[in-house]
Amino acid sequence: MTTRAPTIAFSGIDCRDIDVQVQVASGLPAFTIVGLPDKAVGESRERVRAAFNSLGLALPPKRITVNLAPADLLKEGSHFDLPIALGLLAGMGVLPPDEILGYVSLGELGLDGSIAAVAGVLPAAIAANASERGLICPAAQGSEAAWAGDIDILAAPSLLALINHFKGTQVLSRPTPMPAEDERRMLDLRDIKGQETAKRALEVAAAGGHNLLMIGPPGSGKSMLAARLPGILPPLTAQEALEVSMIHSVAGELPGGGLIQRRPFRDPHHSASVPALVGGGMRARPGEVSLAHNGVLFLDELPEFQRNALEALRQPLESGRVTVARANTHVAYPARVQLVAAMNPCRCGYLSDPGLACTRAPACASEYQSRLSGPLLDRIDLHVEVPAVNPADLSLPPPTEGSSEVGARVRATRDIQTRRYADLPPERGIRCNAAADGEFLEAVAAPDPPGRALLTEAAERMRLSARGYHRVLRVARTLADMENAGQVRRIHIAEALSYRRIAPGRTEANAGGTRRK
Repeated sequence: MTTRAPTIAFSGIDCRDIDVQVQVASGLPAFTIVGLPDKAVGESRERVRAAFNSLGLALPPKRITVNLAPADLLKEGSHFDLPIALGLLAGMGVLPPDEILGYVSLGELGLDGSIAAVAGVLPAAIAANASERGLICPAAQGSEAAWAGDIDILAAPSLLALINHFKGTQVLSRPTPMPAEDERRMLDLRDIKGQETAKRALEVAAAGGHNLLMIGPPGSGKSMLAARLPGILPPLTAQEALEVSMIHSVAGELPGGGLIQRRPFRDPHHSASVPALVGGGMRARPGEVSLAHNGVLFLDELPEFQRNALEALRQPLESGRVTVARANTHVAYPARVQLVAAMNPCRCGYLSDPGLACTRAPACASEYQSRLSGPLLDRIDLHVEVPAVNPADLSLPPPTEGSSEVGARVRATRDIQTRRYADLPPERGIRCNAAADGEFLEAVAAPDPPGRALLTEAAERMRLSARGYHRVLRVARTLADMENAGQVRRIHIAEALSYRRIAPGRTEANAGGTRRK
């Protein structure tokens, strides 16, 4: 007799249907799992055997074969425990086989028969809803699954409770959706005294979704500014919240099983490896750039990151998507992030301070900054100097304008962009000025004749690449939106150009066309 229990396998945040086929046949007692299982799936037979023993059930002394179809797809993770157990219970006559077919199940079994939380319940629930099936999941993640819509959800704390539900002696009530509890305290811009230029750049970055690089000596407030960016960003839309929550669910980082309501803020240490930043590892898990999707990725001490790790960010920053290639599969994750980076001007950090200046200047600064490649810097829209704070500014009262006032202006600017890009196909991924491209960018950000002349002259003198040219246009369009101006003017082009920085290893003189001897 062969029984079946539907489940899923993950390919990024996408789900692949898996048919767990359980056959109990005559022969020497054996328990075999086939279908390209990894080690965690292969160990399921011991967890299932122990869970059955805790319920007073013994596996039949027959040849048990579990096939995970399709057999040529790698199966990874401990969530296959529950569907294997349900298929066995149906084969043993404990549960009705026809009812099991109506549910997608996933969960890890404990030795005492409990059902432990697993990664990926939210995308699994969405996939079950699309296939018009119900979902069986751990009780701790019922509220997470409830966000998938009006589907039948059985959130069971244990295998025994699930058996009693199907026998009618216990009823598992449908869980209710709930938001995730975010313990982060929203930091306020009022905490920062001085640094008006940097605050202006931070507001521009938030208003248009632009990448930002802050350069300044230690203690100038770069990290404080970056940490306050989420407090002025607009809240996540329903679609964005679902995208973010699905990625965190697959990574097993969805707090409390609820939907994430705040924009992510990820700040990995500079020792992070390539898989940690862009994704990968044995199970091709999402990296920091994907966990920061629709939010902020903050890289402090930017030149201290591994060169290959930073170069791996170039493609995700451009396309908003990262693909992890393996010999047997390709896994794609969304990665549309707002990059905020901070760095010192040189290794000691005091390049421009006459009292603490580095004795190796300017060679020290040139060597330190040359760790960053030109193509990476070209993908950062705003470059701003953050000078040391004047001690006199620290004794001043707090600024009158904080995150609430700045955030209101940012939301008003983003509303303009939402209306502008509302008619574009969703697959283009254009939700703010930072993502605008091609002919559409030329149409919406076309400057007036004086602005066009300034941009053309500056592009030649500064040797802007085509990417840099268009990024200036994007920033100028954001500056115009902040003033609710219909057309980009010369003043907007001028301010946008002021945020472009000469690449490391080049001087103002050779930027104009001469070579350095």
